[in-house]
Amino acid sequence: MADRMHWTVSLAKALFDQPLLELLFEAQTAHRQHFNQRQVQVSTLLSIKTGACPEDCKYCPQSSRYKTGLESERLMQVTQVLEGARKAKAAGSTRFCMGAAWKNPHERDMPYLQQMVQGVKALGMETCMTLGMLEDSQAKRLAHAGLDYYNHNLDTSRAFYDSIITTRSYQERLDTLEKVRNAGIKVCSGGIVGLGESADDRAELLVHLANMPKPPESVPINMLVKVQGTPLADNQDIDPFDFIRTIGVARIMMPTSYVRLSAGREQMNEQTQAMCFMAGANSIFYGCKLLTTPNPEEDKDLRLFRKLGLNPQLTTAEYGDTQQQQVLSEQLMQSDRDQFYNAAF
Repeated sequence: MADRMHWTVSLAKALFDQPLLELLFEAQTAHRQHFNQRQVQVSTLLSIKTGACPEDCKYCPQSSRYKTGLESERLMQVTQVLEGARKAKAAGSTRFCMGAAWKNPHERDMPYLQQMVQGVKALGMETCMTLGMLEDSQAKRLAHAGLDYYNHNLDTSRAFYDSIITTRSYQERLDTLEKVRNAGIKVCSGGIVGLGESADDRAELLVHLANMPKPPESVPINMLVKVQGTPLADNQDIDPFDFIRTIGVARIMMPTSYVRLSAGREQMNEQTQAMCFMAGANSIFYGCKLLTTPNPEEDKDLRLFRKLGLNPQLTTAEYGDTQQQQVLSEQLMQSDRDQFYNAAF
């Protein structure tokens, strides 16, 4: 399928309805056409302002409307954020994401946010922020500071959206993504599986993302983390195979995007994660906490990487330009093949 075909819900549903192994084969084929199949991009997400959010997202423990026992915290100091970025880089992350529980940032916050971006960039890391809705001027200021990515998830389909959030419209989310793109910042946008949505809703979400004028460079697929005190705390668990299917369909529909395993990995076993990588996932959040919810510790991820023969993706400065990366990748795979044949024969 062409990279820029126009997707419809019926076409997306046809992918979801494929036999699972056929879907995995097609997704892995698309993945290998655009990425080194053994590399995984590693990001760390830090909550730079926690809790007391005025939004009513039914899945979120940071909403001020729900009693989840979460302690709210003011915006972190720039020096604290940069120390977190240094630790993340030392642990192997190449992208540092900063999230604030806001409906939108206030003007008084912008100078500090810009300093955070500049400081993380100076460490040689990619930068990402998720701050809620943005004005055009705010997006431009973040771009000028050097922000690489802006995360703003669509969460689910337009049809199901009002069942989950009422304080911000679907169109407002799309408008923010357009402002980010117009400012020259790369887009990070995906959704959550397990909200109570139907398979049709998952298909519609991916159609929205894939049919953007330019698909998001990064597509996080989250599994709902059920938190006591939120309205979705008692939702039925998502079937792992349904989650794997969503990863595979996202890879086929957006073959040049990074597809990220995001929230919910702590409740996935190694086999589920392995199948997600086979389905085309090639990015993870790394570290023991994802904003306010648990995430596998770094060494647990590294053990899984070793079992699967995966490698954290290095930065361009560490690994050279794209052509050099391809040469080194081919050398690594040839070395693995040589070791296999020497051991077998």
